[in-house]
Amino acid sequence: MADTSIGTPEQLRDPNYTPPLYKAVPLGIQHVLAMFVANVTPAIIVAGAAGFGFGSGSPDFPELLYLIQMSMLFAGLATLLQTITIGPIGAALPIVQGTSFAFLPIMIPLVAGKGVDALAVLFTGVIAGGVFHAIIGTFIGKIRFALPPLVTGLVVTMIGLALVRVGIQYAAGGVPAIGTPEYGSLLNWSAALVVIFVTLGLKFFARGMLAVSAVLVGLLVGYVYAIFTGILTTDAIAASWSNAAPFALPVPFKYGAEFSVAAILGFCLMAFVSAVETVGDVSGITKGGAGREATDREIQGATYADGVGTAVAGMFGAFPNTSFSQNVGLIAMTGVMSRHVVTCGAIFLIVCGLIPKVGGVIRTVPIEVLGGGVIVMFGMVVAAGISMLSDVDWSRRNMVIFAVALSVGLGLQLEPAAVAGLPDTVRVLAVSGLLPAAFIAIILNLVLPEELAAESTEEVAGGLSGRETWGKQPEGIPLETPRH
Repeated sequence: MADTSIGTPEQLRDPNYTPPLYKAVPLGIQHVLAMFVANVTPAIIVAGAAGFGFGSGSPDFPELLYLIQMSMLFAGLATLLQTITIGPIGAALPIVQGTSFAFLPIMIPLVAGKGVDALAVLFTGVIAGGVFHAIIGTFIGKIRFALPPLVTGLVVTMIGLALVRVGIQYAAGGVPAIGTPEYGSLLNWSAALVVIFVTLGLKFFARGMLAVSAVLVGLLVGYVYAIFTGILTTDAIAASWSNAAPFALPVPFKYGAEFSVAAILGFCLMAFVSAVETVGDVSGITKGGAGREATDREIQGATYADGVGTAVAGMFGAFPNTSFSQNVGLIAMTGVMSRHVVTCGAIFLIVCGLIPKVGGVIRTVPIEVLGGGVIVMFGMVVAAGISMLSDVDWSRRNMVIFAVALSVGLGLQLEPAAVAGLPDTVRVLAVSGLLPAAFIAIILNLVLPEELAAESTEEVAGGLSGRETWGKQPEGIPLETPRH
């Protein structure tokens, strides 16, 4: 319910309304609390996949701090693009930008086990994908027909499924611990479970800011638990704090640039999915906050900001930025549509991004504690995809499209060695599972007739079940699954 003490109902629905500063600042920080953990987590996951930055004594430790710092700084700058706007860039709406989980299944294979050296290829791909994403803004309205909920819901579900393994590995002790006696210990899992239980308790039984920042509070409780149980020592915290600078500016092309067809294609193809997600978020904001449909100008401006924000971020060592869906729900909950509230949150993020000591503290969060948080977050990604799929009309045609795309995509994720004979570029794209699944779903959705012949569906099912009557229903029962 909207807080009418902040303004009149008409003012609360106006993106250009500026609430009193003493109310705007806490509301802006509330937006940051809702997205903070999800925003910095991809940097930690990519560093872990590449195999650097863990432990304050690691020679690559400063690199991880830098990636965390850039995640905060450029999330804030990209958010300012959306709220303040520059020409056609930005929607002039309260859109919170942050590091996208969607690109992780592309980024992890690119850097796996390659250390800091792999970042040149990665960030070159980020820049190219950002430029392509901005170009999509010029024709975003014309390609929406090719990406219905069947496709986007499948892709979002696949993103979550690709990442849930990471959450379990973190909760068990992290990838570096695999094969050691500590991996999967009860102590490790106890830290993760503390985070999960606290997060769920706050999410369902608390109200206001506590409920909004449930994951963050859960991590803080898990952090304290880790100190008391000896998983984390105060010496490690002090070393992390002292080794981080009090202030630092971003460095352009810090990791250089290296051309890779696989990286560029992967980021460009995922830009389509990210663009359509942004369209959904913009529509959710205008409906939830103002009770109206988003305009073409708002959708186009938001897509431009996504792309430009990502391209600029890549130049300084930050990951792709996109609109954050959790903040869409926060706007609907508070009823405050003011873009200037989100601007306050963006400034807070920028300040944090210029202070590496903030990143130093974040990095001391034990991997087991972080595992509890990402299990919840990645599970929510899967749930979001399933929610999008609930809008699909589950005809026989759509079921076949979904089945084939999911089987190939998930199968390649589970068994990457199956495509070992492919050229390196194609193999990297294939083992993500995401891109093959999206490609198959898009193509089949465009070329298959609206309703498959009953005989063809029955023939496929008969081969699976041994019954020629599969797909037939008793009289009076509709063939399609009812939509809920």
